[in-house]
Amino acid sequence: MKINCRKQVFGAILVVIFATLMIPMAFASKQVSGDEALGIKLAKQAVRADKHWTTTDHSKTEILNKNFKSGDEITQACLSCHTDASMQFEKTIHWTWKVPSEKEGIMNGKAGHAINNFCISGNNMEDKGCIKCHAGWNATKGEVNCLVCHGAEKFNFKEAFEDLEAFAGDDDPDTLEIVKDIYGSIKDATHNITLPKRENCGKCHFNGGGGDGVKHGDLDTSMAQPNKKLDVHMAAEGANFACTRCHTTVEHNIAGRLYTRPASAERKSLIDDDMASKITCESCHSNLPHKNYSKLNDHTDKVACQSCHIPEFARVNPTKMWWDWSKAGDLKDGKPYHIEGPYKKHTYKSIKGEFRWEKNVKPEYFWYNGSFANIGIKDEIDPSAIVEISHPLGNKNDPDSRIAPFKIHRGKQPYDKIRKRMVAPLLSGPNGYWTSFDMKDAITRGNKTLGEPFSGEYDFVETTYAFPTTHMVAPREDALNCSECHIRKNSRLANITGIYLPGRDRSNFIDKIGLIAVLGAFAGVMLHGLGRFFTRNGKEE
Repeated sequence: MKINCRKQVFGAILVVIFATLMIPMAFASKQVSGDEALGIKLAKQAVRADKHWTTTDHSKTEILNKNFKSGDEITQACLSCHTDASMQFEKTIHWTWKVPSEKEGIMNGKAGHAINNFCISGNNMEDKGCIKCHAGWNATKGEVNCLVCHGAEKFNFKEAFEDLEAFAGDDDPDTLEIVKDIYGSIKDATHNITLPKRENCGKCHFNGGGGDGVKHGDLDTSMAQPNKKLDVHMAAEGANFACTRCHTTVEHNIAGRLYTRPASAERKSLIDDDMASKITCESCHSNLPHKNYSKLNDHTDKVACQSCHIPEFARVNPTKMWWDWSKAGDLKDGKPYHIEGPYKKHTYKSIKGEFRWEKNVKPEYFWYNGSFANIGIKDEIDPSAIVEISHPLGNKNDPDSRIAPFKIHRGKQPYDKIRKRMVAPLLSGPNGYWTSFDMKDAITRGNKTLGEPFSGEYDFVETTYAFPTTHMVAPREDALNCSECHIRKNSRLANITGIYLPGRDRSNFIDKIGLIAVLGAFAGVMLHGLGRFFTRNGKEE
């Protein structure tokens, strides 16, 4: 009888311990089950009616059926109906390449005082390489090229107009037939008008920094037609978004981050304001994107959605992670050369220096409130330390800050040794570094375009440049597991300090309280069991 009683008591103790451990887990499991997450419902509602129609057949418009001899003539034809379009666009950063800084007398932007650690500067639009991406027929000296964003055909207008000029005055019948075909092709291109598509935006943004995937780790040519595994929003079998689905526009101002200015002044969902920009995840998914009572919803006030839902960037094409300008200038037999490395990408070019490319890169994580601290050509630097050309702003106490993912591009670039300022060498064109291989002369010419002096002495300093990672959103089954961050070793959030992160951090005080609680609970169960055992045993005797 005593043996049976002991077995019963021991079994009861095991049941209590099992129940103590498993009931909270079962309750937690019950919390995340149920109906579809609110964030998914809202997102489906937000994109449900994404259908566009047109009230104009441009091929039937009389003014678009003339023989155009220049791009400016095409734009004038567009403006005969869209009267304010050019005026609106010329006020945007896509035209000016400048945006006022919070620092007095400083303009950010490729045509301003801002620099980067890729091609360094646009040199006030004097750099012939950068200017290829300007949305004008002849940079800012000509009319706005409406077809850069609204043309549905890939057509080389520059070549067509040059051919027309070359054939001018030639009355040969064969030549006249060629001219007729060229005019016809130009007309066809002007008739095929559309809202901006991924290909329109990607022509420049997929190739920023001088090539495919150089600049943004999450924007490259793989995003033109991504599958759902790469990006759930832009995949044809997914939401099939165009860029403007999130980068909404008002009078040709396109929503997005502008250097120090956040992409969105406030986090609003379409529930709060159905006219709000859709630039943030919360716009469509709200700040409760997961199922009711899910613990994941408790993270959204501190962790950006992208931190979990973009586990890696450059998942198809590689991205450039290191660019060392100090190695540029080597020649073989007096001529520039290049070396091809992994991924069939150059690891060295005489005109640019040494590179390193990577794929499937884990982002680096920082507190981010949507703004950046930037170093420009007018700012004094400390050359003994790594110069953060661009770095996210935010902290744990800022209610607008979230832990967000970034690509950090590292490199070495020239600076003025005497003035302790970054410099902006002129790269392309007949007098640029890529022709002369004279860095001192290139810096002199480049700084002059921005009205900045140069002491004549330069050296190289290591720099970093941060890019937010917001594209290449993976399917939810590929989102990060909790253990990627809440783990003692190799946590993704290892550099996020000043906070207590369960699983990653240790606190002797909390550990002791936890140990005491566990031992106390165990002792209580044991004492209760023993008490029942002896009480019952005594009664039976």
